[in-house]
Amino acid sequence: MKGDRWAGNCSCGRKEDFNLSNEKDAHASDNDENSDRGNWSNKADYLLSMVGYAVGLGNVWRFPYLTYQNGGGAFLIPYTLMLALAGLPLFFMECSLGQFASLGPISIWRILPLFQGVGVTMVIISTFVAIYYNVIIAYALYYLFASFQKVLPWSDCFSWADEFCSKTRLVNDCSAVLDGQIIHANYSFIASNNLTCLNDTINYKPVQFPSEQYWNKVALQRSSGLDETGNIVWYLALCLLLSWMIVGAALFKGIKSSGKVVYFTALFPYVILLILLVRGATLEGALDGIEYYIGKQSNITKLMEAEVWKDAATQIFYSLSVAWGGLVALSSYNKFHNNCYSDAIFVCVTNCLTSVFAGFAIFSVLGHMAFVLKRPVSEVVDSGFDLAFVAYPEALSKLPVSPLWSFLFFFMLLLLGLDSQFATIETLTTTIQDIYPKMMKKLRIPITLGVCVLLFFLGLICVTQAGIYWVNLIDHFCAGWGILFAAVLEIIGIVYIYGGNRFIEDIEMMIGKKSCFFWMWWRMCWFFITPVLLVAILVWSLVTFSAPTYGSVLYPTWGTAVGWCMIIFCVIWIPIVAVVKILKAEGNLFQRIASCCRPTANWGPYLECHRGERYSHVVTPKKEKEHEIPTVSGFTYFRE
Repeated sequence: MKGDRWAGNCSCGRKEDFNLSNEKDAHASDNDENSDRGNWSNKADYLLSMVGYAVGLGNVWRFPYLTYQNGGGAFLIPYTLMLALAGLPLFFMECSLGQFASLGPISIWRILPLFQGVGVTMVIISTFVAIYYNVIIAYALYYLFASFQKVLPWSDCFSWADEFCSKTRLVNDCSAVLDGQIIHANYSFIASNNLTCLNDTINYKPVQFPSEQYWNKVALQRSSGLDETGNIVWYLALCLLLSWMIVGAALFKGIKSSGKVVYFTALFPYVILLILLVRGATLEGALDGIEYYIGKQSNITKLMEAEVWKDAATQIFYSLSVAWGGLVALSSYNKFHNNCYSDAIFVCVTNCLTSVFAGFAIFSVLGHMAFVLKRPVSEVVDSGFDLAFVAYPEALSKLPVSPLWSFLFFFMLLLLGLDSQFATIETLTTTIQDIYPKMMKKLRIPITLGVCVLLFFLGLICVTQAGIYWVNLIDHFCAGWGILFAAVLEIIGIVYIYGGNRFIEDIEMMIGKKSCFFWMWWRMCWFFITPVLLVAILVWSLVTFSAPTYGSVLYPTWGTAVGWCMIIFCVIWIPIVAVVKILKAEGNLFQRIASCCRPTANWGPYLECHRGERYSHVVTPKKEKEHEIPTVSGFTYFRE
């Protein structure tokens, strides 16, 4: 490799060579290759952080439901194909990009200044997500604490319940045979005359499980809609504060502290999932639940429906957390010659296998719930909040020693949420570090804690009585097509403007020369298949866009307008930054655009000994201070 001959001529990352000051950053240690930014203490820290970031709540409450809804085991076919065609190529690209330049999601766009707004969009969307994601963690904390009772508070219709609360279905009316004639009457009449309801004629009363009423009336104190904000629910606010305190404590030394915390937060959920699976598999009705999830009831004909393929692509895209900026940020702390290719394969496969594994644990317990209630499994299956805080808690409440199983389930949700949140906040602090490196060296802990405090206060609106509507609104808009739009521009910019073959050469500087056969698949995906799939998903998302609702509650017009304002605020920076870059450039319009479509002069590997002949013109950070010259592109060019 060209860069190898440079390695013997310098000491990578020596503090005296590359630090601009004598300040030592808590992010870095004496053993780091890059003493300016720091590196992961070891490979396991990085891999577990990536797994924790990719494996989140969606693996537990969305994937099993999608699998059931889209043909059971047959859904694994489009799911696996979309992993290979869309998820893995983007994942590998972002990991390679961050590791190559050792920069966060905004500064990485030295590769293509015209598209720097894409990085800004990713960071802003991650900020919105961080606000509401910690609220969901607060919900899990509340239920975790509520599980420390001999009798689970949602196991029966207690004082908070109304007349619609019931643990079983209540018959309202039905048809029966009386004196040789079929009559339709109230169930009280049918029962008093010892008659038997005819099959398929039973109408049930509109009742709610105790867990559903507990979720709405007690946990959330849910108001009638977004118009009725109500008061701050104090115990949810305290849980939100605690969740932010945990995040701040885990990140106070950046990757050096979070990299150790994830050994527990990323691994222990698997232990809990295994315990829940073993317990669930021993319950009556568990087999019925698993067969509904993935078994003999799989419907291969579902593969003929476009909606199934769209669901598979969307789930892969969001499950792997591509285009959020976090993958670039976490990978930027890798050592330059780390094998990011094998890392990408490992994390993506682990994430998908976790989703499948979680489905078995979830559906085995839901199958038992259906057995107890004498209902079909399809009537107890939900997705999202309804699965995590209504259906599954209801099922757990019917088990012996139910507080133990409830504690384990919500502890698992807590851990799954926390390690994803760690990476999201690390994305924000990495962005600050790239923009203000000297300030971050001196004030890393205050800045990290300040970010957590600010986001806590911004999240208080989400723990009011209308809080769940705000959580749903932010998720509906900010975690939707804005990310898809950023991903499309990301792959177009890197592959078609910077150059896909050029990018492959950059990767080979890190992982070594590879054969043409090795790159054949990645070229096919990066140059054609992946961007086409992303555009198709984006167009589909826009065409099928619907106004947000929470259950049967419609959002007011102003609420939908606020949602659009949020997503416009996220993506508007793409054209704004592009225009600013062009205005700052020199020459005629064509020359300005052309200059903004070329990498800046300081683009390349962070350390001098990794630059090789291709990037030998890039100077060290130490020389930057001596030779920096303002440029029209908004970056800094350097003169040797």
